[in-house]
Amino acid sequence: MQAPQPPEILIKAETSSDEIMFKDHDKATLNGFVGILIHIIGVPCLTLLCFTLYALGGFGVALASLIQLALSALWFVQWNSYLIINPNEAQALQFFGKYSGTVQKEGFHFLINPLYHKEKISFRIRNFESAKLKVNDVNANPIEIAAVVVWKVVDAAEALFEVDNYHGYVQIQSEAALRAMATKYPYDIIEDKDVGGVALSSHQEVIAQELQSSVEARLKRAGIQVLEARISHLAYSQEIAQAMLRRQQASAVVAARSEIVKGAVGMVELALEQLSDKNIIELDEDKKASMVSNLLVVLCSETDTTPVVNTGTLYQ
Repeated sequence: MQAPQPPEILIKAETSSDEIMFKDHDKATLNGFVGILIHIIGVPCLTLLCFTLYALGGFGVALASLIQLALSALWFVQWNSYLIINPNEAQALQFFGKYSGTVQKEGFHFLINPLYHKEKISFRIRNFESAKLKVNDVNANPIEIAAVVVWKVVDAAEALFEVDNYHGYVQIQSEAALRAMATKYPYDIIEDKDVGGVALSSHQEVIAQELQSSVEARLKRAGIQVLEARISHLAYSQEIAQAMLRRQQASAVVAARSEIVKGAVGMVELALEQLSDKNIIELDEDKKASMVSNLLVVLCSETDTTPVVNTGTLYQ
């Protein structure tokens, strides 16, 4: 006997959260001046029709009264059909809550349906500067960071209908992207593990490109294009600023000392070689050690040295 087959389980695929529900599509319109011509000439023609029906009497009078009432209402409502589109602007149209299209071509337009709800949106370039955020870099050092984001709307339907308030969306998502990026990199190359890597303070172009990509990925759903994103403020937090400054100074002093010692050793080596090659003086090991010590003191000292002239011999 064949074993019963398990029932099939139907799994309904959920709509992806990244799916865009609204996209711009152009709405056909008439030239606004043609609309005015129809608006002005059409009404007198229909009014003449009403007078003709009045002349018929009887049922024609009632019909003419209804037509006249409808024409009067249409005359006033039709003024809502006109719209002016300025350069780098658009108007999204809704008909009783349903998105109908977007008018993007600049100029004077006339809509056949006067009942559209029109919402204007600008495609001009805008700037947004974030507040100074306090975050920890990859080494857990508290830093203050801020950024400037240059952006513009490229899809009116997405900006108006995909997010609740696209201005606030730009602000919150830009700051979130800035926080996430700041925690990935060190403020400066100080620790050995950071050598050869990317730092916030020294790799500004690399950081700017990554920040722009990150912000644009977050704002893409809202129909917004990011033209540039760049750090405008970067500093250690006040509680560690003095300590980190001393650390940087110490690192700079050590690096400078290393260069000074390296140069001094080379100069001493060169002096000993030339004294030996030119047979100016023969130095035994003790005299060489004394000469090396004196030269290093003179070359590596931070203050001017006071020479002492020895009129005797080295062993007196």
